[in-house]
Amino acid sequence: MPDVRVIARDRRDRLGEGPLWSARHDALFWVDILGRRINRMALAGECVESFEQPHYAAWIIEREEAGFVAGIGRDIVRIDLDGDAREPIASVDPRNAANRLNDAKADAKGRIWAGTMPVTCDRPSGAFYRLDPDGALTQVDGPYTIANGPAIDPEGRFLLHTDTARGTIFRFDIHDDGSLGEAAPFIVFEKDWGNPDGMTFDAEGGLWVACWGASRVMRFAPDGTLDRHIGLPASQITSCTFAGADLDRMFVTSASDGVVEEHGGALFEVDPGCRGLPTMKYRG
Repeated sequence: MPDVRVIARDRRDRLGEGPLWSARHDALFWVDILGRRINRMALAGECVESFEQPHYAAWIIEREEAGFVAGIGRDIVRIDLDGDAREPIASVDPRNAANRLNDAKADAKGRIWAGTMPVTCDRPSGAFYRLDPDGALTQVDGPYTIANGPAIDPEGRFLLHTDTARGTIFRFDIHDDGSLGEAAPFIVFEKDWGNPDGMTFDAEGGLWVACWGASRVMRFAPDGTLDRHIGLPASQITSCTFAGADLDRMFVTSASDGVVEEHGGALFEVDPGCRGLPTMKYRG
């Protein structure tokens, strides 16, 4: 696998997820959900730091003003990693303490779209939410067993979302008021593709999808047809993002939980052969 590099570090993620490129910090951020950590790697020197969290660390998103917002357990918080400080914004799934947040993205209007799921991954008790810049939280879809991989059109016209357990990526039109249209199947995974996990758009409109259980990331053309894939030396591939000054480097996360693999839970860099889009930020 000549186009794949394993990032050297002293630990593996139990459930690596949600890679985020910050041009402001010249760094890559990602989470280890089950390890309850947020990781930060400066691209210069590739020094990795890890910040322990009080609950499952589901995702981290940059704020437009400064700092970050994160999903911790069932809470969405403004977070200062270096100061180990968290300021509550909202809590999800108030009637189901057995759920947790899982995967989220910001859109061009500064909103966050975030899913929830049961910790046990075995029943459709999760939901899909929109967090507006003013802190208002609205459930927009559900139920979900493993809500995953939001990918939002940069112009805010539509979003893609999946229930990993169902093996289908759905397309939703986004209405002017932030509500969603009917779910329409966009990509139905074939058996040997694994299950769709985290995903991101490139600058050409292609969709890159991490394939849980299939040791690869796959690129789909704007019409949803399979274009190509990149193989990886780990089975549980979870998410991917573009990074670097030219947005031409791709980093891929993976999980070690439940498998015994040399590179399970590693962070990889691959050559995508294209460029990504600027990172969207939360305006709250």
